[in-house]
Amino acid sequence: MDLPRIFTIRESSHRIHNPFTSEKLATLGEALSPPPGTRMLDLACGTGEMLCTWARDHQITGTGVDISTVSIANARTRALELGVADRVAFTHGDASGHVSDEPVGIAACIGATWIGNGPAGTVELLRRSLAPGGMILIGEPYWRLDPPDQTTVEACHASAKEDFLPLPELLEQFGELGCDVVEMVLADQDSWDRYVAAQWLNIRRWLDENPDDELAPVLRAELTTAPARHVRYQREYLGWGVFALMNR
Repeated sequence: MDLPRIFTIRESSHRIHNPFTSEKLATLGEALSPPPGTRMLDLACGTGEMLCTWARDHQITGTGVDISTVSIANARTRALELGVADRVAFTHGDASGHVSDEPVGIAACIGATWIGNGPAGTVELLRRSLAPGGMILIGEPYWRLDPPDQTTVEACHASAKEDFLPLPELLEQFGELGCDVVEMVLADQDSWDRYVAAQWLNIRRWLDENPDDELAPVLRAELTTAPARHVRYQREYLGWGVFALMNR
């Protein structure tokens, strides 16, 4: 059980595996200001940047779960770098079925709601680990502009327009799930650039070092078309944010 290799190649230099900069991650932490000792569960945690930096800056504790062996190894290294390895732990596994052994004050899934087949299922999964009065964090795309055609939809990594909602409707959906939206930090176009454009350099460096790899033709084709596709579609039409929710 592991993440396909192509994903770790694209994001080999990334500490945050979403269109969220370190500044926005810090802004979110400051906005929520979790009390020291708050226990957190981060499902599909990637390389653990949220857990590690919040353990350093806000003295939280917690556990991250991810399917990628590479990401989990990097998360453990990051915890050591920041001196928080005694406060955070990382587990390799399928986050879609993971429930914390003990209730947590913050249950998070940032940008991977496919583990619950969408926001509704992911909210329900996170609730299973949440202590009374705790907070859910969901990272989710939304339509920044109405996509005019199916080409735009697919260029934004969706199968159908209905896969994502406009921002007002997304917030209303959280309400229909019995949650109050109590905070949010949204990505912007620069955030998208830092996430997506950084992948192009990762791919190019990998291609230079691995010209005969079986993935080389696929990644060569991707690098040829990805920059123009990003600025034409994803950068313009797709928004993304992290939303803090509390049960009503």
